[in-house]
Amino acid sequence: MYEELKTVVERTWEDRALLAGTEAQEAVRRTVELVDKGALRCAEPVDAEKSEWRVNEWVKKAVILYFPIQPMRKMEAGELEWFDKMELKHGYEALGVRAVPHAVARYGAYIAPGAILMPSYVNIGAYVGAGTMVDTWATVGSCAQIGEHVHLSGGVGIGGVLEPVQAAPVIIEDNCFVGSRSIVVEGAHVCREAVLGSNTVITGSTHIIDVTGPEPVTYKGYVPPRSVVVPGSYRKQFPAGEYSVSCALIIGQRKESTDKKTSLNDALREFGVSA
Repeated sequence: MYEELKTVVERTWEDRALLAGTEAQEAVRRTVELVDKGALRCAEPVDAEKSEWRVNEWVKKAVILYFPIQPMRKMEAGELEWFDKMELKHGYEALGVRAVPHAVARYGAYIAPGAILMPSYVNIGAYVGAGTMVDTWATVGSCAQIGEHVHLSGGVGIGGVLEPVQAAPVIIEDNCFVGSRSIVVEGAHVCREAVLGSNTVITGSTHIIDVTGPEPVTYKGYVPPRSVVVPGSYRKQFPAGEYSVSCALIIGQRKESTDKKTSLNDALREFGVSA
């Protein structure tokens, strides 16, 4: 459907001199416009049941190419002043999005109808699904993919990624709950209905250890569906001695029969963990 756009973007990526031309600039701007409207995504689900996703590298390339063709300009709001090249998102009423002062989203980020932005920040290329709450001082990084009916609690940091273009962005699937001050970065993938307790840190290399069975099972950069996860640590030997290293512990599973709207917090309370 967008093969012509893709061809121009790919060609321009290989020869940046083409950015000076009208065709390349129009293709880049059109691609970012489609991302802004949710018609294109930097990554998209291929098989929701298996939590399989595909990174659309050419879309990420267009987002990167958008920066150099945007002029720097002064932006003002009363006494406040900024100097930047990226437009902000507008028209929240028409979009069906509640945006509380001082919520900020950049143009090129898709915010679905029914989403709520508390004073927070959503960067270009990101996708925020319907009914999702981006709570106070939470940040959603560039190209991050946030599903439907997700709650990103206060102070949550969702990392962004533009380069390398083949790198997967952070993915938070539908109906997840991310507890306050948690951090999810480096392309980590949190599958549907998972619950992260407060201050949980998930990176591409974090040991995510399932401790619910007779033997520990370790994942990296991946939280299985419906997992209830809390911060933890494990002992590791270094040349200077043995020390505790941060990890994340899967301590249980959300019950499929539990109503999602109430189980987000209740799932943590069932295991004696704060949200």
